[in-house]
Amino acid sequence: MDIKGKIAVITGAASGIGRAAALRFAREGAAGIVVADLNAEGLSPVATETGGLAVTCDVSKEEDIKRLVAEAEAKCGRIDVFFSNAGIISRGGLETSDEAWEQHWKIHVMAHVWAARAVVEKMIEREGGYFLVTASAAGLLNIVESAPYGVTKHGAVAFAEWLAIAYGRRGLCVSCLCPQAVLTGMYKGTGSAGVDGALTAEQVADEIVKVMARETFLILPHPQVLEYLRAKAGNYDRWIGGMQKIFLRQQQP
Repeated sequence: MDIKGKIAVITGAASGIGRAAALRFAREGAAGIVVADLNAEGLSPVATETGGLAVTCDVSKEEDIKRLVAEAEAKCGRIDVFFSNAGIISRGGLETSDEAWEQHWKIHVMAHVWAARAVVEKMIEREGGYFLVTASAAGLLNIVESAPYGVTKHGAVAFAEWLAIAYGRRGLCVSCLCPQAVLTGMYKGTGSAGVDGALTAEQVADEIVKVMARETFLILPHPQVLEYLRAKAGNYDRWIGGMQKIFLRQQQP
């Protein structure tokens, strides 16, 4: 898909990958951009820079996503691209609270489900659309620092796969973004995600646009992730052993 002339909605757009994607879509000639985030103060400048509409939205609530879609349609008439991008991270393992697990589940899995419910059938009726999911390399591999992040990002990948399976031959394009470390507020400069270096959000946005033009499923700004995925599938026990070593290194003071 060429973003030129399209209407795009982007969640988690006040900063990081969402902001970079909004600015890049605007430069590519998008006909309309709707940016959404809980951070209303940070969102306003992005809307100004892109000439778009800012909608304060908590993606952990289905009603907020429904309202976001309704406001986007009222303003722009339709939605061609929905980029379900918002995310969170909290470190921890078995001790992580149920509340933190629930929040990760809602934002990393159910937010994509709720958005798809709101837009996919309408896209199909118009003979096509693009649904983008931000997962993570952690959704293909894992991450040693956060059990809820790794588990729910696997869920994000699985839902994106299901969406592509169920709707891919009915005109819907689906892509799943799976970067390692990206220089955003969520990355603190340490940890296993940065093993191959951290990219800028702008570099990730460049890759998003390239993959949308090809309409392929995985968006891998860090191409090494594909080799790690092949190694995981090729020898699961050896891969787990390697991850155990990374985990132990992370426990050292």
